Amino acid sequence: MTENTFASSSKFMDLLLDAICVVDKEGRFVYVSAACERIFGYTPEEMVGRPMIELVFPEDRECTLQTAAQVISGEPQPHFENRYVRKDGQVVNIMWSARWSETDQVRIAVARDITRSKQAEQMQAALYAISEAVHEVDDLGTLFQRIHRIIGALLPTTHFYIALYDEASGEVSFPYHVDKSDPLPAPQQIDSDTLCNRVIRGGQTLLLTPEDEAESAEASVACALCGHYLKSSLGVPLQSRNGTIGALIVQSCAEHGRYTEKDRELLQFVSRQVADAIERKQMMARLQHIALHDQLTGLPNRALFHDRMQLALAKARRHQGQLALFYLDLDKFKAINDTFGHMTGDLLLEKVARRLELCIRECDTLARLGGDEFVVLLESIEQPEQATLVAEKIRQVFARPFDLAGRQVHILPSIGIALFPLHGNDEEQLLRHADDAMYSAKKS
Repeated sequence: MTENTFASSSKFMDLLLDAICVVDKEGRFVYVSAACERIFGYTPEEMVGRPMIELVFPEDRECTLQTAAQVISGEPQPHFENRYVRKDGQVVNIMWSARWSETDQVRIAVARDITRSKQAEQMQAALYAISEAVHEVDDLGTLFQRIHRIIGALLPTTHFYIALYDEASGEVSFPYHVDKSDPLPAPQQIDSDTLCNRVIRGGQTLLLTPEDEAESAEASVACALCGHYLKSSLGVPLQSRNGTIGALIVQSCAEHGRYTEKDRELLQFVSRQVADAIERKQMMARLQHIALHDQLTGLPNRALFHDRMQLALAKARRHQGQLALFYLDLDKFKAINDTFGHMTGDLLLEKVARRLELCIRECDTLARLGGDEFVVLLESIEQPEQATLVAEKIRQVFARPFDLAGRQVHILPSIGIALFPLHGNDEEQLLRHADDAMYSAKKS
């Protein structure tokens, strides 16, 4: 079948709001109605003879080819949806109704632009998904991954990152960053001239293309995923009740089309929910940290130590391993408190905590039980002598005086050690043995 076959009826087809497309078995347009220019941005002359798949949004090409094969095999597709990239770079959602004409060896399809209704539907789904993610995930990193997937269903996110702003330090950090062509940015000051900093400082959405002079350097970077150059960038501020807490940045490469004003509106709308979700998760993390850590030293408290002790004991029993428990307090701490005051005593406890942290491995636990009492849990030790070496290291770091607001103070620890399984099989037995050993050390 040729274009001439449709000449007599084309004037009526051209009046339709929906587009009529005819594609041959090789996948090339042989006829399109006038409505195609309104939907796809190309004139009929530009589309005829061109492979249909070239206009399809890259991520939808595989399913489009599969559906085309089903149509050719005789299975009509009355409600197939995919995305196309318009001539101006915008991405549009299309609903197709297609069937195969065996006589003419062509696919005949009707295309309807459903972009607006699809965006409204997707925005509602995105809001629900973000709210659901806040309640389901335990940490910010996982939440950011979920947000990336959710927004990726709405618009191209070849490059995606979240920046968070700390007003107290004036620093912008990047807890989530997906960009294979650009390494993770180091934290930067808010006054540096980057896209995310401009968004945060101004509190306004920025939609930039390579034609924008201020963005030309960033936009000329090649995408590591497909080799095409970045075509546009879209940055929205993350604004909560407490002000701007950061920015969300998406960038699209040329193959995926450029962002539009509709994308700006959509991302602005979703960003409010994202900001609330991040702030809520940060608040929950702070509350959890407060519940499980000593407020003065920042060390794990008794509750968190108990949890880690139980896990360590279970692991040691399972693998027939050993662990060591230190019970430690500061000799004559009360005298320092009484002589110099509680503020000086608190400062000493903070400095003691920092020195003790230098003596243990990352996998070990240092906790403050209260007052001047600390415990150290050494996991997975191979020989009891390892515990003795750590105790000696602790004594060595206490040999240096502590500088307390200009006062040089000497203080020594008394340390009691309990070994599992030598001195007990559970937490209570080990703590009691270590406590007794500590008092014996203090007396001697």
